[in-house]
Amino acid sequence: MTDYSSWDATEIQRRIAGGELQPIEAVEAAVSAIEAVNPKLNAVVHRMYDAARAAAVGPLPAGPLSGVPMVVKDFDGFVKGVPFTASTSFLQDFVPDHDAEAIARLRRAGAVFLAKTNLPELAIFGTTESRFRGACRNPWNLAHSTGGSSGGSAALVAARAVPVAHGGDGGGSLRIPASACGVVALKPSRGRVPMGPDQGEGWGGYVQWGGLTRSVRDTALLLDVMSGPIPGDLYAAPTPERPFVQEPGTPPGKLRIAFSGTSLFGKATDPACLAALDAAVVLLRGLGHQVEEARPSFNRDKMVRAYLTQVGVSIAAEMDEMSRWTGKPLDPQHFEPATWFLSQVGRVIRGTELQEARDAAAEASQILAEFHTRWDLFLTPTLAYPPIVIGELAPKPAELFGLAVLRTLPIEKGIRAVLAELAANSLERTPNTMLFNQTGQPAISLPLGMSPAGLPLGIQLVAPYGHEARLLQIAAQIEEAAPWEGRRPTL
Repeated sequence: MTDYSSWDATEIQRRIAGGELQPIEAVEAAVSAIEAVNPKLNAVVHRMYDAARAAAVGPLPAGPLSGVPMVVKDFDGFVKGVPFTASTSFLQDFVPDHDAEAIARLRRAGAVFLAKTNLPELAIFGTTESRFRGACRNPWNLAHSTGGSSGGSAALVAARAVPVAHGGDGGGSLRIPASACGVVALKPSRGRVPMGPDQGEGWGGYVQWGGLTRSVRDTALLLDVMSGPIPGDLYAAPTPERPFVQEPGTPPGKLRIAFSGTSLFGKATDPACLAALDAAVVLLRGLGHQVEEARPSFNRDKMVRAYLTQVGVSIAAEMDEMSRWTGKPLDPQHFEPATWFLSQVGRVIRGTELQEARDAAAEASQILAEFHTRWDLFLTPTLAYPPIVIGELAPKPAELFGLAVLRTLPIEKGIRAVLAELAANSLERTPNTMLFNQTGQPAISLPLGMSPAGLPLGIQLVAPYGHEARLLQIAAQIEEAAPWEGRRPTL
């Protein structure tokens, strides 16, 4: 087991299937690794070790993840009998009585769940620093953030405590922490992974569930396990021609790839992120692809306003649902000021404004679909800046005072004024991921770059709707040409 930290999930399962490794050995190695790194990371919020050991003793389902240890984000689907807090004290005593279907599929594939992982409150923010759970720290530099919202999952995969982890993505929540922590994450196409039985869609279709890995083949494996519609789904992504695990290693052919270093929803891009993008362009041209600078044309202000409108309304609805789960009335003291403010936004938004936001997303989908008639893929930096320092985005005293006033006197004009300020400035650090939640396209972040300070920098590739296979093919080609497996965090 001295090589455990070098094995991805595919290799661990191969060894288990071949009798070289027992599931309980893999579980004990993962438990030891988690306990070694978590005191510094604060990535774990609930341990499931006894249940994991019992499952590993068997019998386990004979699936493609049989015996593979993994962790589950404390959001993006219920785990039966395990606390679900979403990093808010309001839910600290809530325990669901069933699995979400995507979680059940991982279980049926043989995955062994070891722990639930840290996230920002209600998975809203691009950094994992909740008041209830505390900051999750980046294994590459403990002073820096893991990103969010799947920050705890990304940290444990990057620290090589587990080979794969569960997460979700409503505005970059898989890709942002993947970039910050130097791992791989694919946001599937809308409708690829079911969100039932408890949700038809998340945040008006923005949210997709998936995983964080260290290899492209593991990303394909998780996608195969989790994807496919269930009865009652509002929509489903196109059925793949073959299993996704067959795509890594399949030549993608010569692709037309557009790239842009211009911030999509922000104002600027850090030189380190531009340098990582330039290196990716050189790499892709060297692999024989046609790579040219181009970007889709859309109204930035309109899309940002649409994003915040949809999220605000969805947060308000989620909080009402949490009140029904627990039987408790909502109380702002149980939520962070920024979270409560977003719920206030959701309660002043009119139905016509919500429909305008949905129409803007549909319009963007059409714009991107036309763009992809000319370009097979779109390439950007995943983030516009290297991973931030813990606390860098914390509300300032004056901001907290303003939010406190609005809690006491929820005047619509004041709420809308703060919303306008958010629309202007709040997405500067994480501007390149949200658009593709709005359009429903698949997008993958690959750990190709490093900042001068030694922090990971992800590169994002976006494909037309339903074309995860293309992303997996090109990602595997990139992985082979510029492998990242040898890079390990200082932790």
